[in-house]
This record gives sequence, structure tokens and C-alpha cells, in this order.
Amino acid sequence: MLIKSKTVADIPASEITDRRIYLERRRFLAEALAGAVAVSLPLSAPAAGLPAPGAKLTDVRKGPYGADEKLTSYRDVTSYNNFYEFGSDKGDPAKYAKEFRTRPWTVTIEGEVRRPAVYQLEDFIKPHALEDRIYRLRCVEGWSMVIPWVGFPLADVIRRVEPTPRARYVEFTTLHDPKQMPGQRPGFLGTGLDWPYVEGLRLDEALHPLTILAVGLYGEVLPNQNGAPLRLVAPWKYGFKSVKSIVRMRFVENQPVTAWMKANPREYGFYSNVNPDVDHPRWSQARERRIGEDSLFTPKRRTLPFNGYAEQVARLYAGMDLKKYF
Repeated sequence: MLIKSKTVADIPASEITDRRIYLERRRFLAEALAGAVAVSLPLSAPAAGLPAPGAKLTDVRKGPYGADEKLTSYRDVTSYNNFYEFGSDKGDPAKYAKEFRTRPWTVTIEGEVRRPAVYQLEDFIKPHALEDRIYRLRCVEGWSMVIPWVGFPLADVIRRVEPTPRARYVEFTTLHDPKQMPGQRPGFLGTGLDWPYVEGLRLDEALHPLTILAVGLYGEVLPNQNGAPLRLVAPWKYGFKSVKSIVRMRFVENQPVTAWMKANPREYGFYSNVNPDVDHPRWSQARERRIGEDSLFTPKRRTLPFNGYAEQVARLYAGMDLKKYF
């Protein structure tokens, strides 16, 4: 399906080859923000409490986008994943996140926006219509899943907080709480990352209609081990870009230094678009193993450019060298 969007950003001239594209993106972004319908933000009285992780979500409508593929089982999705705040083994999140407290929760919006604030989670989510969206997830280690997320477009939040003309990137920060998140403790099955976990998107990527903030999966409130209570999902990028347990969104002029870029810039670039032609220095990205297809005789799948979403998002990178900006 072709998604026609007007979500573009002011990209540094070094990253493009055509000034006309640059100017066109600025104009489209201005139109997208100016033409957005304003949605009121309740800031005083808190909304009714949201269900606990694992509870059934109600009033969820079918989203406009989805992958027409067999879903990965709920068991695999919730027991085999990366969430390094709880350890580096794929089973650690399910093991160590059981008592993780996700209520109360606040989300801070700051930086280059006209409406900065600290929102209670309930107030942050309440204005949005929740959608069921089936997206592929591709991890840099070579495995993939198909997951039915429940969430809402990140663009809805961005339009409500009104970025200034200086805002060109969105920086996301995960909760830093070593008491609850053992992977953040020195020496505990960790990765050596400099906590808190930080990720980022260019503003046009954040505004793209495929980009969502997820609050659930399989029709239920997001489990602790999958990024409760609020996580990013950008399905054309490797999984580590979809930051979990978000407590801060900061709009900035300069490209953020993300957690994995800081730890190992040779292996993890800012964009991290799924690209079968750009190998990780320690393994190929040309093929992937779909979790649940684990038979000895099941061949690996061919990795698709932009994780199969090229028709929707490739235009965002017109004129860029995607091997240089990996």
C-alpha cells in the first residue's frame, strides 16, 4: 500500500545531494504541522487509571496498516526479546521484569516545542484512538517477528506539542532505575551501555504515519518485558531503535548521540534502517530467521530493504548514501 504523507524534515546539507529536495521537505513539514487538527490536552485532573500490564484493552480499532503474514505467537513475543535494562539474555526481560512498576508514570516533553509539559501517563494517552497494527520486527542479530501492536501515531503527539522551526530531531529516553532494572547495575549481565538508554529519530521519521507509540500487543496492555508502559515502534528500522519504557521526549536541533552509537559507533549508526546490503561488522544482514519457523529444514528468509516498508519510507532518504548513513 502506498502511504502518501507530507512528513519531512530539515536535513543537513551534507546528507543530501539536491537542494530542491531539501527545500521541498521544509515546505511539506511546515504544511503538515500547520494543517494538523489541534487536540486538547488535559493537564489538571488526571484521567481514569489504565489497566495493569496484561489486561485486555478496549475500544481498539483496526489500524490502516498491517503486514499480511502469520503472527508470531504471544509466547514467543513475550519471552524472547531484547530489553537490556533487564539483562542481555533474550529470556532475561521476562524473568526480571515481573515486579517492574509502571504506575504511576510520567512522560516529559521538552526542548524545541511550544507546549512543553510533564504528563501523567493517563493524560498522555487518553486523547488518542488506539489502533491495532500488525508490524514486522527485525532485529540486528538476524531474527524477526510479526507482532500485532496496539498504539497511536507519534505524529499525533508531535502536532499537539507544536515543535518550533529549530526542531529537527526527537530524542527519546528510557527510565533509569537500577533498583528495578538490574541490567543497569554495574556487572549484572549487562551490555556496558551508558544508561539511561537514549534513541532518536529525524523529525520526518517521527512524523511518518508508520511510526507509533505502542501501549499494548495482542489486544492487551503492554507486558513489562516488552517495554511497558510506553514504547516506540518504527517498523522499517532495526528493533533496538524502538526504545522502551519512555519517560522523556526531547525535541532538538542537532542529531542525538544514541546509546548504541555511543557504545559502538562502528556497528550501530543513527539511522539503522533495515538494509540487506549493509552488513553488521560481525555478521551478514542479507537473511533472517523468523521466530517460530525453527525447523531444521526451514530456510532463512531474505531480508527486505526497509524491512519490507520501502514503498512507504524510501522517499524519506532521497539523495542519501544509505551505506554511509547506516
